[in-house]
Amino acid sequence: MHAILQVSPRVRVNRTQNTTAPLLLGLIFDSDGRAMSPSHSRGRGGQMYRYYVSQAVLKGGATERPAIARLPAGEIEAAVIAQVRALLLQPEMVVGTWRAARATAPDVTEREVLLALERIEPLWEELFPAERARIVRLLVDRVDVQAEGAAVRPRLDGLGSLVRDLAARAVEAGKAAA
Repeated sequence: MHAILQVSPRVRVNRTQNTTAPLLLGLIFDSDGRAMSPSHSRGRGGQMYRYYVSQAVLKGGATERPAIARLPAGEIEAAVIAQVRALLLQPEMVVGTWRAARATAPDVTEREVLLALERIEPLWEELFPAERARIVRLLVDRVDVQAEGAAVRPRLDGLGSLVRDLAARAVEAGKAAA
């Protein structure tokens, strides 16, 4: 542990970012429906700048560039996460999640689903990047980027899986506390 703390926090963050898959890999699409791929460049001093680039730009050959050809990764990822967190507590999402969760856990109640979804909010900042990415992959089917903003299409089956995971962890935590 002491050896880890000897390394600069900035270096540790860069290592983590460089080894974690991009959050929206395979999920984000431009205004023409083409996939956007993660990319990066290095600025002065080695600072890494991450972004998502339309396949139309990467492959060339497109007669017109999409309205949004390149996006800063940090900004779009933060916007998607904010939308996902807001979606989790909407009543229709709670009901949809409950219905999806009942397919494999018929005894789960709507109240348990709501509590599980509410538990995500305060824990989000404490999660490792890989766990955040796993949750985003469970909850997001697709992100369509338009000039007006990003539209996040949720995955209800993923919500059911997430609720089962959270319920199992709550049971384990209860047993460990006893």
